[in-house]
Amino acid sequence: MLMTSDLRVGTVFKSGKDVVVVQRMLGNKGGRGGVVVKMRVKNLLTGSTSDLGLDSGEKFEEVMLDQHKMRLSFIDGDNYVFMDQESFEQYELTKDDLGDNAQYITPEDDFDVEITFYEGKPVGVVLPISIERTITYCEPGIKGDTSGKSSKPATLDSGCVVQVPLFCDIGTRIRLDTRDGSFQERVK
Repeated sequence: MLMTSDLRVGTVFKSGKDVVVVQRMLGNKGGRGGVVVKMRVKNLLTGSTSDLGLDSGEKFEEVMLDQHKMRLSFIDGDNYVFMDQESFEQYELTKDDLGDNAQYITPEDDFDVEITFYEGKPVGVVLPISIERTITYCEPGIKGDTSGKSSKPATLDSGCVVQVPLFCDIGTRIRLDTRDGSFQERVK
């Protein structure tokens, strides 16, 4: 059984009779009645997307899926084509299928991802927990500020914008946590 706190981008679970995959985490809302987790999900049976609000204590049935290690081959518009490194079969996923994970992937990457299949159809991707990216734009760094307590927005080579410490500068290679997009460390 899955709890609401176990749900992440790419997680597949049963909500009522529907089998859905989490595409985007929209945030949490606390209040007198408890925490409500909001997310965008895609129904794997009908292909429709919807926003779902779940109470923090809810339990869901986990759906058993097949996972295969693959590598991104190329990007064609909003379509991401992945290739199985053993059988050389290619599978196509849309940017919507990838959800928030699309912002961390580029064709120049040399890491494998796990493609999730439901009834023989690719439905999502699981990225490695840590990936390395290069900062392509940010405000100039402040010399001597290595505390890491303050942050600034930085655009990465994949196009996503993340918060990094003030000492990071253009061309700095950093390690990110793909679960929440947070800065982990500078890569030397």
